[in-house]
Parts: sequence; C-alpha cells; structure tokens
Amino acid sequence: MNPTAREPSPSSSRVLTVPNGISASRIALIPVFVALILDHDTTTAGLVLFAIVVATDWVDGMIARRTGQVSDLGKVLDPVADRLAIAAGLIALVVRGVFPLWAAALILVRDLSVLLVGAFALLRHDVRVEVRWIGKLATFSLMAAIPMVSWGSLGLPLAAAATVGGWAAYAVGIVEYYVAALAYLGDIRLASYRGARPVDVDPAG
Repeated sequence: MNPTAREPSPSSSRVLTVPNGISASRIALIPVFVALILDHDTTTAGLVLFAIVVATDWVDGMIARRTGQVSDLGKVLDPVADRLAIAAGLIALVVRGVFPLWAAALILVRDLSVLLVGAFALLRHDVRVEVRWIGKLATFSLMAAIPMVSWGSLGLPLAAAATVGGWAAYAVGIVEYYVAALAYLGDIRLASYRGARPVDVDPAG
C-alpha cells in the first residue's frame, strides 16, 4: 500500500463484465472445493481446485485493467473473492486435518485485522491505500505454501519435497505478511492524518 502512489483508475458502474464474471465464478467454486476437501475420497481433487482458484487471483484484475473494464463492483468483488477463497480453503484443510490450525490462524488473524482496520479507515476517513510489493510477494508465497504443505500431509507423490518446499515458503511468506501488515497500518494512519483522497487498490495484489 502506498497512499501517494497514483490516482484511482477510471471505473464504471457496469456489472456485467468479463472480470466480474471471473470473480463471481471463483466465488461460486468455493463451496465446491470445500466439499471436495472435506470428503476423504475427493480431498486431492479439492486441493487441486483450491490451488487453481487462489493461483488465478490476478486474472480478473489484469483483464479488467487491460481491457478497460474496471468497475466499481469489480474493485469490491475481486478482493472479496480472494479473501473468501483463502479463508474457506484454510478452514476446510484444517478441519480435514492436513494443515495445522496454528499456521492457518496466523494467516486468518492477520487478514481479519487488516480488513477491519482498512474498512474503518475507508468508512471513517474515506481512505483507501494501494497494495505494496511485499504484500503481493507474501500472498504469492503463502498461496504456494498452503497447497504444498497439505499435499505433503496427504502423502501424495513427492510428499517429502512438497512438505519441505511448502514450509520454507510459509516461513518466508508469513514474515513478509506481517511486515506488510505493519506497513499497511502505517500507510492508513498517515493517509488518515493527512486527509488523503482514496487511491486505487490493485485487484491483482
């Protein structure tokens, strides 16, 4: 996030756009991969579908920007799809017993804290700040770590390599995640103090 980065990208009030359709489809797939993960016979398929959904979190935002289809709805729908998919997947994997509760809690507590503070800043001070590069990097690391650790826990092919790689990615990603959170909170505080105008949140972050 960077309150001095750039002015908001032009957006429209359109609802029926390709990016919004992609975001809606990703949300619609959440109960599907949750059900698959929780069923012991289809956990692997659910894990693969979860990985695909979270790995494509940049697609709708990228298409929106490159095709001029940025919309007010999309600016909300895209990050909502991302956070819902991550939270639902983590909870399902913890319930299924293939991802540790403590590791999931560190991610979910951070996300909830930033979400609440960000929502307060937006509603109270009309401040919206932009995603920082370290936040993007942290998200990428964690979105790789979660499926890899779970893959290893299921004892699937290359389980040992997946476990080692997954925990390495998690260790790096969770540190970056909290460093980014502190930076976001600082940006929000500074922007609120200065009375900054809202800036666009990059949907791909």
